[in-house]
Amino acid sequence: MAFIDEIKRRRTFGIISHPDAGKTTLTEKLLLFGGAISEAGAVKNNKVKKGATSDFMEIERQRGISVATSVLAFNYKNRKINILDTPGHKDFAEDTFRTLTAVDSVIVVIDVAKGVEPQTEKLVEVCRMRKIPIIVFINKLDREGKDAFDLLDEVEQKLGLTTTPLSFPIGMGYDFQGIYNIWEKKINLFAGDKKQQVTTGVEFTDINVPELDELVGEKAANTLRDDIEMVEGVYPPFDQEAYLNGDLQPVFFGSALNNFGVKELLDCFIEIAPTPQPKKAEERLVDSKESNLTGFVFKIHANMDPKHRDRLAFIKIVSGTFKRNVPYLHVRNGKKMKFSSPNAFFAEKKEIVDESFPGDIVGLHDTGNFKIGDTLTEGEIINFKGIPSFSPEHFRYVNNADPLKSKQLYKGLDQLMDEGVAQLFTLELNGRKVIGTVGALQYEVIQYRLEHEYGAKCTYENLNMHKVCWVEPTNNKAEFEDFKRVKQRYLAKDKQGQLVFLADSAFTIQMTQDKYPSVKLHFTSEFK
Repeated sequence: MAFIDEIKRRRTFGIISHPDAGKTTLTEKLLLFGGAISEAGAVKNNKVKKGATSDFMEIERQRGISVATSVLAFNYKNRKINILDTPGHKDFAEDTFRTLTAVDSVIVVIDVAKGVEPQTEKLVEVCRMRKIPIIVFINKLDREGKDAFDLLDEVEQKLGLTTTPLSFPIGMGYDFQGIYNIWEKKINLFAGDKKQQVTTGVEFTDINVPELDELVGEKAANTLRDDIEMVEGVYPPFDQEAYLNGDLQPVFFGSALNNFGVKELLDCFIEIAPTPQPKKAEERLVDSKESNLTGFVFKIHANMDPKHRDRLAFIKIVSGTFKRNVPYLHVRNGKKMKFSSPNAFFAEKKEIVDESFPGDIVGLHDTGNFKIGDTLTEGEIINFKGIPSFSPEHFRYVNNADPLKSKQLYKGLDQLMDEGVAQLFTLELNGRKVIGTVGALQYEVIQYRLEHEYGAKCTYENLNMHKVCWVEPTNNKAEFEDFKRVKQRYLAKDKQGQLVFLADSAFTIQMTQDKYPSVKLHFTSEFK
């Protein structure tokens, strides 16, 4: 039974939001409450000289943004919690979409002043499509912002969620006094001077007692009573089953920077959040309680440690127990492989683990065997779905700026593309390399990392393209040959050797489809 108990202890979730809503700061505070770090670093606050634990790449510290998903694990009240902190910036959305295939639930962070922002809408849409349970955390209550009820309405309308508040603010901005925890029926008062420590709450089974007026003042106490009455009248009561089915979303209020409302969120989260869930493969549904191991690669990170040039493949374990030094089948290659030093994570700190259970994320040292989406099993042929490459929206030629370092440049490009940072296309006509990305900021990241991690320099040339289309070969040979002859200047191969067509406008795609009806064009690489 120990195996089933281990599964029940696990909670694996991602934190998503628009940039600057306080996602990385919230991650830090969850670690602080989990006892995993003794002092939390904030991303923007220069007074605290410590950087955020989950931003460990040099470029992240310089810019104060997250560019890669980081994996953090800690124990809290006998639960093992795995957090995936994702980049909020839209230029790195692809990394975030992939991460969502590896989580069992998500926490969406919303800024009290800005409300629901575009990037949040996109990410929540993906969660709703996959029926991932969502908890909403409304952050930065110590700043002036929108009214709590207006925010709840906005979340319902813009994100299409059905909310139920499980905590509620007493005042906002300058008048912010604390939070009433509806879930546990107690009040936590805000002491604004203690940013790095944790304050304790006062328990109230009934908010109509006169002691409340003494604590927060008569006006605030009466407002709170009216608000709670309205919450109980307007919003549905919390129902765990509806939450787990993705039909009801609990909302918490707080200020991550000031440690406020985070503990309430965490205490409720470990009670209600789902344990590791079954996952759909092309062949069948894999249950997390099965004893045979299955897992898939959702992320590859080159140079976790710049001194060692290592690559790590991040594997989410879906079922069974992953054991060190046991051979497992790499399904795509059809080879058995064993791993002598599988890592568990705590931001950039890694520990070698002997066994891991469903819901855990394991890092495997990789010499180039893994690609994103690969599956490991004990012998069964299983392919998990849902990690495609998307069509990029920005294109540039890559030129080698230092001819003596061409080997380093190609090795660097090769490894960074395996990470899924961007996509590399090689033109059929002249072999020139083109990098396609979802966002323009990635070019800077690639240039920076090539120089600092591989010692290679590159320059870019703009290439005016609209989209990449993956070409599905057709049985109509004559038409296919004609297509290849006429369009040869715009044909390239992707990293997997699949034929792609670089189209300069939506009009070109339409014309091509009309002229060659048997040649099918696709916007993701997974069209089979």
